[in-house]
Amino acid sequence: MSSTVLEGQALRFPFDNSYARLPERFRARLDPTPVAAPRLLRLNEALARRLGLDPAALASPEGVAVLAGNRVPEGAEPLAAAYAGHQFGNFVPQLGDGRAILLGEVVAPDGARFDIQLKGSGPTPFSRRGDGRAALGPVLREYLVSEAMAALGVPTTRALAAVTTGEQVYRETALPGAVLTRVASSHIRVGTFAYFAARGDVEGLRALADHAIARHYPDLAGAANPYRALLDGVIARQAALVARWMGIGFIHGVMNTDNTSISGETIDYGPCAFMDAYDPATVFSSIDQFGRYAYGNQPRIMQWNLARLAEALLPLLDEGEEAALASANEALAGFAPAFEGAYLEGLRAKIGLPGGSTGDAAMAGELLKAMAENRADFTLTFRRLCRAVEGDNSARDLFAAPAAFDAWAGTWRARLAEVGGDPAARAAAMRAVNPAVIPRNHLVESALASAHAGDLGPFEALLESTSRPYEDQPGADVPPPGAEEPYLTFCGT
Repeated sequence: MSSTVLEGQALRFPFDNSYARLPERFRARLDPTPVAAPRLLRLNEALARRLGLDPAALASPEGVAVLAGNRVPEGAEPLAAAYAGHQFGNFVPQLGDGRAILLGEVVAPDGARFDIQLKGSGPTPFSRRGDGRAALGPVLREYLVSEAMAALGVPTTRALAAVTTGEQVYRETALPGAVLTRVASSHIRVGTFAYFAARGDVEGLRALADHAIARHYPDLAGAANPYRALLDGVIARQAALVARWMGIGFIHGVMNTDNTSISGETIDYGPCAFMDAYDPATVFSSIDQFGRYAYGNQPRIMQWNLARLAEALLPLLDEGEEAALASANEALAGFAPAFEGAYLEGLRAKIGLPGGSTGDAAMAGELLKAMAENRADFTLTFRRLCRAVEGDNSARDLFAAPAAFDAWAGTWRARLAEVGGDPAARAAAMRAVNPAVIPRNHLVESALASAHAGDLGPFEALLESTSRPYEDQPGADVPPPGAEEPYLTFCGT
C-alpha cells in the first residue's frame, strides 16, 4: 500500500528528517509563504511512485496545496539551509536557501533517502533582499533538463512537480510565478562545508561531515580517517560526473561551489545548456562573460571547487597543519587521473572501441579536433557514427569540409577491422551511449514560450521525447537553424 494516503483532509509523507536534527545554526526554521491560486502544471507520477508516494493524492487539491507551499504536511519540518559559496571564484561567506525550503526527507520503499524541496516558495532569512520566488520559465526549464539528464543516465536532482502560483514575479518584466518540487539525495554542497570553515566552527564542520558520511558514504564510517575518505569519495564522484557531462555535450553554466553537491549529483539548473556544434570554448550563460564555466573548462573548475572543499576539511584531516595540507593535496591529485580515465572510457565507448589501446584515445581526440574545426554537431556526429559502423556515411555531411571526416574515418574503420566483431552488436552498443535526442536549446526555448502563452503541448512533447534519449525518433532531434543568433541562458533568480 502506498505510504502517501488521504485520510479526510490529511496528506501524509514518510518523513524522517535527519538534517533538521542537526544543530540550529545549520538552518533557519520557517514555513513556505502561501500563494494566491496554485494550479498543478505537471506531476512526475513515475518519480512519485519511486518515492513511495501516491500520485493521485499529490494531484488532489490537498496535494497541490502542499506542492505550492500553502500547506505543510504532517511530519514535515520546513527549513532553509545555511551555506556559503565561491561565486565565479569570489567567496561569499553567507548565501543559503534564498528561495527554497526543504520540507523534509522521505525514505523510499527501497530504503533510499531523498530530500523534498520547494523552489520558489518565498523569502527566507537568506534571501538577501530577493523575493524568494521563481518564474514559470526557469521552473519548467529545470523540470525538463533535470528529467532529461536522469533519462540520459547522469546523476542528478529530479523534478517531482511544477505548479503555477496565480501571482506574478518581477524580473526585467512581470512574469507568471511557479514553484518547483525538487528531489535530491541531499542538498549538501561544497559551500555548506565552507560556511562552517569560514566561521572557524570545527564542531559544526565535524557534525556536517559525520552527517554527510552517514547519508552518502556509510561504508567510509569505519575508515582509518573517515574525513579523508569522505574527501576522496566526493572527488571520485565529481570526476565521474563531469566526465558524464562532457560525454553528452552538457554545460552546467554556473559551477559555483554552492552548486557543487557532496552526493555527486548535478544540481541547480540555471543557465545550463547542451552544445550543438562542438567547440570547447562554448559558453551559454549570460553572466559568464569571461568563459570561466565554458564546456572545456568544466574539469578544471570542478578540481578548483574540490580544492575549496579540501581547504574546508583541513581541521578534520589531521591535527597537524602540514600533515593536513599534505593529505588534502594527495587527495586532490587523484582528481585528474579519475576524470581522464572516466572521460576517455566514455569517448572510447562513443566511437565503438571500449577498453581499446592507448591509440584509441588519441583517435577520439582527432575526431573532436576535426569536429571543432568543421563546426560539426556534437550529438548528431556521434549518433551517426553508430550507423557508420554498418556502412552509412551520413556523418560526413555534418562537416564543413567532409574530407576531414573522411580522413579520420579511414583510420577508424581500419581500427575497427583490426579489432573485429559483429558490426550490428557494435552499433547497438554505441547507440546505448550516444543519445539520439537531447533537449536542444532552441526547442526548450520554443516550448517555454508556448507555455507562457498557455500551451503546454510543446513542453510535454519535448519532455516525452527526451525521456527516451537513446531511441531513434525521426524528427525529434532537430539542430538549430544555422543563421540563428548566439544562444544565451539566464539564471532566473
